Amino acid sequence: MANPTTYFGWVMPTSSSLVTNLPADFNTFGQGVDTSLQDLLGGTTGQVLSKTSNTNMDFTWVTPTDQTPLTTKGDLFTFTTVDARLGVGTDGQTLVADSSTATGLKWATPASGGKVLQVVQGTTTTSTTIASTTYTDTTLTATITPTSATSKVLCLVSQQFRNDRTSGAADGGSSIKLLRGATAIIDRNYAEIDMLYNINAVSSTETHFSTITNIMYLDSPATTSATTYKTQGVVRFTVNGNQVVYQSSSCISSIILLEIGA
Repeated sequence: MANPTTYFGWVMPTSSSLVTNLPADFNTFGQGVDTSLQDLLGGTTGQVLSKTSNTNMDFTWVTPTDQTPLTTKGDLFTFTTVDARLGVGTDGQTLVADSSTATGLKWATPASGGKVLQVVQGTTTTSTTIASTTYTDTTLTATITPTSATSKVLCLVSQQFRNDRTSGAADGGSSIKLLRGATAIIDRNYAEIDMLYNINAVSSTETHFSTITNIMYLDSPATTSATTYKTQGVVRFTVNGNQVVYQSSSCISSIILLEIGA
């Protein structure tokens, strides 16, 4: 026996011994091949050969770690310390980062913050005269039932009114406020020029002044109960026929309530 092979070192029979030692030579050769390839034995379905070391012909059977873990429609291929499956979320959910989860991801329902959840409008054309220094309802009102106690309510008021003075030279004027239930949340007092009408007349000539006032306020009612918003008006003086007429000549006034998700 001689002439070892280059890569595996299998002992091969020489040509001079093919007749006299052929059976023994092939036995030796077969044993060498069997010993070299013994690591290729075994394994189970789905396994693959993996190099164990830098030693020639040193292999082992392993289950691949890069096999897909996905099993269901909508699954995502993610990673923890190994490849991992993240099952699909429910309808309407979005994928968000979350370092507290094993994969660093999770499905979550989008927050509703900043979205308009509902809109309610109230209007009136009822002419309402107020000649009192006590705040009185103007008939402009609207009711909203928030879907969440953390929601805010954006109040938009556009109200027409007319200030009258029928005699004398004294000043006149009126004021208005926005209420949630019985609580005043905006009080346009007399000092606010857009609400104050000073006649400053020097004669007893009848005087009228018509305009529209606008109120915008973001309220936090902190409730899920039905909540009513309304306006009230008042005159500055009760002398010389001073009065304020809301929705004069049946002009329309409106209040719009928008629930804004927190």
